[in-house]
Amino acid sequence: MVDAFVRPARPEDAEAVARIQLETWRTAYARVIPESVLAELGADEVAAQWRSAVVEPPTPRHHVLVATEGDATVGFAAAGPATVEDLVGPGYTSEDHGEGEWDATTLAVSTLLVEPRWGRRGHGSRLLAAVADVARENGFTRAVAWALDADQATRNFLESAGWAPDGVGRVLDMNGTEVPELRLATTFTDA
Repeated sequence: MVDAFVRPARPEDAEAVARIQLETWRTAYARVIPESVLAELGADEVAAQWRSAVVEPPTPRHHVLVATEGDATVGFAAAGPATVEDLVGPGYTSEDHGEGEWDATTLAVSTLLVEPRWGRRGHGSRLLAAVADVARENGFTRAVAWALDADQATRNFLESAGWAPDGVGRVLDMNGTEVPELRLATTFTDA
């Protein structure tokens, strides 16, 4: 049996996280994200951004987690307090308790990716469970995640884990191409 688990990211994971992001985006989102946007993403620059997110997160409640199988890093998730932009729409009011621009009770899952060749092996579920654990440990009672409208696989995955679309969408401008997203949400109960 191969060891598969999730752990907090370390600075030396930045290159693997960047590789997973770039390979996943170029494979899974090639028809959604404009080619010009994908072409602009350099591995070194993306790795430097992830290294910074691990070493100097915006708050102590921001986390990057990696999924591993054996010696391979196969996926990752990034999450932290939601911003006002994450909480647009009905049913959400920011509960800012002295953290500046960050919401005190809502976690935003900004990224959860498993490299396509490692899919269907439980890594996404382990990452999502670890994100929920981190959320509870940090006092979050609910979470939101934005999924590309065209990314039915991510939507199905989150919905199968108890997340649900909350009726709010937004449109990203990616080099002049409008890319719609849908917000999914969940609440955390004591486990």
